[in-house]
Amino acid sequence: MEFRHTCVVKTVGLRNSEQTGHQSEGARTVVVSGPAGEGHTREAVVKLLLEEGPITATAIGERLGLSPAGVRRHLDALIESGEARATRSARWQQKGRGRPAKQFQLTATGRGRLGHAYDDLAGAAMRQLREIGGDQAITDFARKRVAAIVAGVGGLTGHTPAETEAKAEEIAEAFTDAGFAASTRKVGAGVQICQHHCPVSHVAEEFPELCAAELEAFREILGTHVQRLATIANGDCACTTHVPLAQPLVAQPATTSTHDSGRSAE
Repeated sequence: MEFRHTCVVKTVGLRNSEQTGHQSEGARTVVVSGPAGEGHTREAVVKLLLEEGPITATAIGERLGLSPAGVRRHLDALIESGEARATRSARWQQKGRGRPAKQFQLTATGRGRLGHAYDDLAGAAMRQLREIGGDQAITDFARKRVAAIVAGVGGLTGHTPAETEAKAEEIAEAFTDAGFAASTRKVGAGVQICQHHCPVSHVAEEFPELCAAELEAFREILGTHVQRLATIANGDCACTTHVPLAQPLVAQPATTSTHDSGRSAE
């Protein structure tokens, strides 16, 4: 599937302009990224689901300048083909009362349609590497690969929630540059690093060392325990890593017992 750069013109405040026959004073014209044409619009929806999913139909329409009916048509087609799925948003994501809004995201099938270049070649090379150097050679390779991705991300020096969240964002940006379409989102007392695409997911299914090296790098950079909640290699819709924002506990100095042993000081 190929994404092309074209533009869609979206008019904000269109409803008022339609009612009065001219564009209202508050309306403005905004150029947003999105291709023209049915097939290209479908690709734009897929790209948005990849990079920002789970996402609501309303948000998709706002980002691409599509009508609710247009968004629904594309989402229904993607769901019917097994390329997308709908879930209810979590309670913490809900704004106001009422039933939680539906959110949409790509399935493993949908991501698979985007293509995984050189999977067969990469898998063969990794198997040969294991045959020559054993499991340690795979581990070393995985660590060097991740180190190259986060080479520009320094270790966390302070452990305040704001500093930890900012460092998690740096990590996400580095992985996005490497093709992982990563982002962060605040969840309760933590932040999640979400990798919505994995260019090596098919290889990682056979070589989990690739995923393990990523998690190890996250822990080293952030200086705290992080937890991998889901991985694309295991069939999940995204690789999700939870990072706690609470400051790490500082070990307290040992205190002497106040209980008298019954003996007087010598």
